[in-house]
Amino acid sequence: MSKLILSLDGGGVRGAATTEFLTRIEQELQRHGKALRDEVDLFAGTSAGGTIALALATTDKSLADIDQLHGEVTAKTLFSKNSRWPLGGLLAGVLRPKYRRSGKLDVLQQILGDARLGDVADEKEALVVAYDVKSRAPLVIKSTEPQHRSLLCTQVVDATSAAPTFFPTAPLQIDAQQCWLIDGGVIANNPTLCAIAEARRRYQTSIDQMRVLSIGTGHRTRALNGKASQRWGAIQWALQGQIMDILSDERIVAYQAQTITRPGSYIRVDSELSPQPGLPNPPQQAMDCVTPDNIARIRDMGKFWFDQYGEAVVALILDQYQGPSLGRIDARSGKPAVLT
Repeated sequence: MSKLILSLDGGGVRGAATTEFLTRIEQELQRHGKALRDEVDLFAGTSAGGTIALALATTDKSLADIDQLHGEVTAKTLFSKNSRWPLGGLLAGVLRPKYRRSGKLDVLQQILGDARLGDVADEKEALVVAYDVKSRAPLVIKSTEPQHRSLLCTQVVDATSAAPTFFPTAPLQIDAQQCWLIDGGVIANNPTLCAIAEARRRYQTSIDQMRVLSIGTGHRTRALNGKASQRWGAIQWALQGQIMDILSDERIVAYQAQTITRPGSYIRVDSELSPQPGLPNPPQQAMDCVTPDNIARIRDMGKFWFDQYGEAVVALILDQYQGPSLGRIDARSGKPAVLT
């Protein structure tokens, strides 16, 4: 039987679309006497996606419980503004991180508790992606690596979600090595290729024997001022150029994944953050907009995804899918792209 990979992108509070979508998928699977976490062989995530992936892989929390990560009160705790310096929020994200690490850790503790990477079932695997600024190297933190298994999931997710300008760099001790980690989104906001590579190594199987469910958090479409960008320095790129959004663009990985996987074995769940058939009021493009209205719009996007992908995704999970591979929703038609 083929192996099932669940790969979850980062995207801050827009991870609520992921949990909304997966909650509805779980409800459909229950009609077949199945549970999502039991069907997945390899869980992969970056940043917000890493939280969801590890909660599924290492705890017995329901998706409804995991979804509390994106409740209005919880989200405001997660994004607790750093206002200790003079001028308050005016300097946030420019001269220091915009948000406090303590608020994020409080929320992660609620979701992940004392779970460790070693709590992943022996026949399964989980991984998240981060970047070590000290050694200037990517770091794939995974449950099959002996020196990683004792790590608390809260520490691991703190690292993979330490987005530059938003949160402080996260310290992580691995054996005798002190790492200083930032958000894996700077190198692999979409961790699908990392997951495929690891599945090949772990299970000694070909790509043709994999099923891949890759879930995004909405693709940003806001245009930048190209002419003005010729004069931008570091501050302008941080404030006007939204450099983290550019670094975390997931489309090249989506293209690579759809190209190397067997037709009919890959589904990419995602859409543009723009008005389109079935989604007239898309969410804000910022990853940290936690207003009640925006969280409701994010959840509506997850429901929109279920309407468009739900039947195919359930069949893929059950290893019964007979259709073509599917890509991101085409904003003109409101339907998933058929990949050939």
